[in-house]
Amino acid sequence: MQKNFKNLFNLDNHEVYIVGGNGLIGTQIVRSLEQFGASVTVFDLKIKKKINRSKTKYVKFNCADEKSIKNFFINYFKKNRCPDVFINASYPVTKDWKKNSFKEINFNSYKKNIEIHMNSYVWIAKNIADQMKKNNVYGSIIQLSSMYGIVAQDENLYKNTNISSNMTYGIIKSATIHFTKQLASYYGKYNIRVNNLVIGGIKGHIKGTKKKQDKNFLKKFNSKVPLKRMGLADEIPSSVIFLASAASSYITGSNIFIDGGYSII
Repeated sequence: MQKNFKNLFNLDNHEVYIVGGNGLIGTQIVRSLEQFGASVTVFDLKIKKKINRSKTKYVKFNCADEKSIKNFFINYFKKNRCPDVFINASYPVTKDWKKNSFKEINFNSYKKNIEIHMNSYVWIAKNIADQMKKNNVYGSIIQLSSMYGIVAQDENLYKNTNISSNMTYGIIKSATIHFTKQLASYYGKYNIRVNNLVIGGIKGHIKGTKKKQDKNFLKKFNSKVPLKRMGLADEIPSSVIFLASAASSYITGSNIFIDGGYSII
């Protein structure tokens, strides 16, 4: 029987959980999921008020807190449906995140950021996959990584700007990429797909501050991108919809690059 390709992206009757759904990228992902018919639950530090007739639910959740993660899996699934799709768009960092450069970093900050960011991504995804397996859900897990998990940061981009390279970030994101492959390999036999978005520079504020990206940095960065610009937050959700839907039913363990071609050079 021939597929109705028009309906492959339909997410009606799909339960979607997204951690970090209130962030720059997460907000755009939530909007797109709503438009494609998904039932969405956002887990984040701050709970937003419902917008218009949105049916999206908001649950207070701190992915940087070990107790919060443990309690989530002990209590939440007792009363709530296992998701068909899980997305991690969180970006937990310490207050001194900006000082995680090779020149300024200290061991305690490095260790803490690995714990709250990398370890939370790994542990939450693993436990979600176990819940999908337990409930016989043919699920999709989508992790958000970065091109800096693939290529090194160019120090020349940061000279004479208000932005620094970040030693810890590349370590975290490269680990996320590899663990996504491990998850996909192990849970494939349970019809659980796990994929990764490799995201490039996104126009916005500097992480850990309210400052905008330095004009000098933007000029140098854009010159290295084949498309000659930074990405926009609303250019990410289409790939999420693809990976969440039946349109990607035979794709697992893959990296989808959304970086304007930066990593090909």
